[in-house]
Amino acid sequence: MKAYSYYTDKELMEEIRAGNMLAFDSLYRKYSKRLYKFSYSILKSKEEAENIIQDVFLNLWVNRDKVEKDSSVKYYIFTIAYNSAISIIRKKIKESHFIMDVKKLQDLTEEPVDLQIEYNELNEKLNEIIDALPGRQKEIYLLHKVEGLKYIEISKRLNISVNTIENHMSRALKKIRKKLGNYSLLAVLFSYLFV
Repeated sequence: MKAYSYYTDKELMEEIRAGNMLAFDSLYRKYSKRLYKFSYSILKSKEEAENIIQDVFLNLWVNRDKVEKDSSVKYYIFTIAYNSAISIIRKKIKESHFIMDVKKLQDLTEEPVDLQIEYNELNEKLNEIIDALPGRQKEIYLLHKVEGLKYIEISKRLNISVNTIENHMSRALKKIRKKLGNYSLLAVLFSYLFV
């Protein structure tokens, strides 16, 4: 039997589908450097490029039965690498926008922000706003946000439709956002993370 290094991609994938780790290792050796260069050219980060290689080959091994027999394994792994790299870039863009928004808000404040004081003030303000919500809105908000119940669970407990719960939650969140306004740095963080 010829060495795996002389196998075609199609032959290697047949062996990999059968659970042959040596064939998998051979495919890894064949493409890992090219995948690294490809990923690095997009991300300009050694660590992220290396992580993508691991993700790609882990994905290939886990889904080896799902890779179509006539499809190109090269196309398959490079597509996964490309999609992973784009996801990382999108995440970075979102994070950078968030950081820029927070930084802008910090720049507007003349004095340094004492986060603990701001947190306590925000918490107090938020509790006041929630207490002032109409009865059913307040009840649904607390069940969902504080107790962590899903809409379907609230629906069963209160014997009302999921659609009604969604409407109450939407109104409650609008009121909370409106009354918080730009109350503080933490209010902005709160609206990003929890509301």
